[in-house]
Amino acid sequence: MTHPVWQLLLISVLALIPTALRAQEAAPSPPDPPAQGDKKQEERSTGLPSGIDWKFNFDAGWGTFGFANSLYNNPKDPGVQENLSDQWFEGYVKPALSGSYRLASSSEIYGKVSAVGERTYGSVPGAFGTDVSSFQAEDLSIGWRSGNSLTLGEDVLDVTVGRAPYHLGHGFLLYDGASEGGSRGGYWTNARKAFQFAAIARFKPGHNNVETFYLDRDELEESDSGSRLWGINYEFTMGKDDSTTIAATYMKWAAHEEIRPGRDGLNVFNLRTYTSPIPTNPDLSFEIEYASERNADALDSNAWTFQGAYEFSQLTWKPKLSYRYAFFEGDDPATAANESFDPLFLGFYDWGTWWQGEIAGEYFLSNSNAISHQVRAHVTATESISGGLMFFKFKLDQPTAFGPAVTDTNVAFETDAYVDWKANKTFTISLVGAYADPGKAVQQSTGRTKNFVYGMAYVAYSF
Repeated sequence: MTHPVWQLLLISVLALIPTALRAQEAAPSPPDPPAQGDKKQEERSTGLPSGIDWKFNFDAGWGTFGFANSLYNNPKDPGVQENLSDQWFEGYVKPALSGSYRLASSSEIYGKVSAVGERTYGSVPGAFGTDVSSFQAEDLSIGWRSGNSLTLGEDVLDVTVGRAPYHLGHGFLLYDGASEGGSRGGYWTNARKAFQFAAIARFKPGHNNVETFYLDRDELEESDSGSRLWGINYEFTMGKDDSTTIAATYMKWAAHEEIRPGRDGLNVFNLRTYTSPIPTNPDLSFEIEYASERNADALDSNAWTFQGAYEFSQLTWKPKLSYRYAFFEGDDPATAANESFDPLFLGFYDWGTWWQGEIAGEYFLSNSNAISHQVRAHVTATESISGGLMFFKFKLDQPTAFGPAVTDTNVAFETDAYVDWKANKTFTISLVGAYADPGKAVQQSTGRTKNFVYGMAYVAYSF
């Protein structure tokens, strides 16, 4: 008889509880304080098997969101129809237990178990009522790393199998292993990142990193496209403090053809570099990335991005200015082929990446048939407080692909302001305010002319 993963996780946790209780019941009375000459006081048993280096983590978050004049179609999961209210709340908890065991060869076996519980109050699909919540396994993986057992270097080999996260670069294509929102809740919080199944092998001699992987995404039950992939990734780092990374990736995708015809059989080629090319001026940096998607007439598309940034590290607050251009091809109705770029499994690496804009990219515009210009100013006021402004200009590559009556390319001009405050070692508070002026393309597509206004307050806890 088979059991769902979450049942196996629950059984494993429950099995540990009696052991922990017996260990505590059998523990002798606390010993007398150590003599003055004692160097180490005996540690109390955790009740977990000895010989394993255990680590417990607990993450949680809660946020409140307000959105005036919303235009919402869930670009994160087009198969889910959701209704965005004027104000809603989200929260999650994520307990995790990880452990590692050093073998005689100095190599190491490691594993991790975690679960995520999420709840959304408002802004949920009508079929699930006014509130929706879920609790299920997140990480459930085991791995082995070579340690110092090989002469090529420490941890030169590393293999992981099970429910685990995996990402490429800064999240342009592949970063998030699980769907959110819908029947699970937690649309914005995005607490789940582990793939439903992942097999990852890494070979890291010197400045080289070669990875091969198989990934099956943990999708929503109501919109499961069967998306899965295998691939190979190569990265080379060089320069002082590995200031430059050059990488190339190939991925082969599969999906349910009736749901994702362009993704089933898709070949993806990705080139990227992140660099501070001048050793004497590390404040100057660049990011360049290109992606090609090829699947005959089912999908033939391209995307690329370029960013230049300069940080004035010698000035107070270390202001950093950047400009980024991003292009994601749209479908040309004049051709038989489909040129609409598939955003794949992008993710949140930093504010504005790769959900572009707290209004447009999060709530109605995907990374397909889109051209964006981003200007950003970021400051670090103290070690615990940072913030900035982002300005976005969104346009369309193919207007008619946005809507049959659309002839204009202007989607919106958006301004985002954000502040992150790390109140102490465990709590971080984020505040966001955003304003967007819809362009003529939105007006032609929806008849909407009102400006969008958005606000968010979010508290994160990490132990």
